[in-house]
Amino acid sequence: ILLTVVATIAAGGLFGPALVAASARSGIRIRVDDLVNLIGVSAATAIMLRSTSRPWTDVGVSRAQFAPSRLMDGLLSGLLAIGLPALVLVGGGWLDFVPVGDGSSLAAALRVSLVLLPAALFEELLMRGYLLRAAIDGGSRTAAVVLTSVAFGLLHLANPSATSGSLLVVILAGIWLAVVRLATNSLGAAWMAHLAWNWVMAVPLHTAVSGIRFESPDYRGVASAPSWWTGGAWGPEGGLAAALGLLVAIGIMTRPGRREEHIA
Repeated sequence: ILLTVVATIAAGGLFGPALVAASARSGIRIRVDDLVNLIGVSAATAIMLRSTSRPWTDVGVSRAQFAPSRLMDGLLSGLLAIGLPALVLVGGGWLDFVPVGDGSSLAAALRVSLVLLPAALFEELLMRGYLLRAAIDGGSRTAAVVLTSVAFGLLHLANPSATSGSLLVVILAGIWLAVVRLATNSLGAAWMAHLAWNWVMAVPLHTAVSGIRFESPDYRGVASAPSWWTGGAWGPEGGLAAALGLLVAIGIMTRPGRREEHIA
């Protein structure tokens, strides 16, 4: 953790100005801090693996572990986990779509996707990469999943509109992502699951993601009461509906007879 902090600070100094300049020249708005965070955690992971003589496969990063079939497993799990509660909320009238302007949703979708891609990979490499591997080595799979999932939830406490209910759902989301990571033995699968979860809320639904609003040039998803069910201002992932979707996704990933590819 300390090495990640130090490497991220160093990456900000070394690459931050160049990334800002590249963004300005290209006209493509990027979240420089997300890219710096990703560089930092990647460097810290590489140093820890090298110092302990471990291969990248131990943290779920290899060509085979990023195979299309494993990425698709994660993507489908993410689409199910958030898509199911979204259908329930829309069908039940708890999530409405309000027109706000005439902008281009396609252009906004591209810009938002460019933000979500590195952000999801950073969080997965941080929480379900070396930390998960080390926690499993130091204790048990169950303890490692719980520990990293609670830490994952606490990282989101500073987000706007955070509540005790949203914290519990984010912890459950951390458990689900760890299950995806372990069941597929692929950090790429967990990345795709995480990305799909955030992307569905930010792009087609135009709702908040962990309390953060993204571009919504033509319409906006607005949740009605009760917030314990819909997630309220935090977004759909903060309510009981999302928790039920996560439980369904976890159940499918851990169902009897499913071929699992555990961490060795």
